[in-house]
Amino acid sequence: MITSGIYDNDITVWSPQGRLHQVEYAMEAVKRQGSASVGLKSNTHAVVVGLQRRAASELSSYQRKIFDIDEHMGISISGLTADARVLCKWLRTECLNYHYVYEGRPLIGRLVKKIADKHQSNTQRAGRRPYGVGLLIVGYDSLGPHLYETDPSGNYYDYKAQSIGARSQSARTYLEKHFQTFEKASRDELIRHGLRALRECLTEKKNEKDKEPDTLDEFNCSVGVVGVDEKFHILDADELKSFLATIDQNIDKEESETQTTEKMDTKV
Repeated sequence: MITSGIYDNDITVWSPQGRLHQVEYAMEAVKRQGSASVGLKSNTHAVVVGLQRRAASELSSYQRKIFDIDEHMGISISGLTADARVLCKWLRTECLNYHYVYEGRPLIGRLVKKIADKHQSNTQRAGRRPYGVGLLIVGYDSLGPHLYETDPSGNYYDYKAQSIGARSQSARTYLEKHFQTFEKASRDELIRHGLRALRECLTEKKNEKDKEPDTLDEFNCSVGVVGVDEKFHILDADELKSFLATIDQNIDKEESETQTTEKMDTKV
């Protein structure tokens, strides 16, 4: 009997079912090894929120989750951090080259297509492996705020809101329930929505040795923001702490607005 093991020894070998197993394995690395990341946008801002995972040693700090690329752009990662650093450096170089030649900032969509092509090129050449990381890319340019997702296969998608990484389906459920209110949301409301969605990904600790966080604090999560008249930056601990303290502020009002919107859509 033919098994899948025969067809996953090389990236360029197709299985009889038309699958590239190593690409699928790389996409599983995003789901299983990467902690959750959440991205969402309004008419004026785009936000990424990441759950930072502590390394095995008690002496180490949390792994960095969000990276700034340029003044108008940043990314949040899920998957292999080392692969993400390589792609982050490549994106920064592209922005610097564009700025040097054209004295401006590149459009977000063009950069996303280039990074997706870089992902894809590693899926069709022998001797290479796919990048085991997924990216949520946020930015603001002349066309407005943007949120894109890229994955190891080379696909990329434009979203209003999205989550990737471990247990991301819980965050996606929250986003699907509330995304209709994001378009007109303020900067602060958008950040709180992102934190609430990320909170849905948390699980209760199984025992004292469990390293997974069960609550959000200013150390195990990070937030990146970009928008109108606001360069991309990562919130510092004090500002993040204030958002966490008011994470449920106006939640009843926002939920009632969501229900009203859903009723209006049903009537239409």
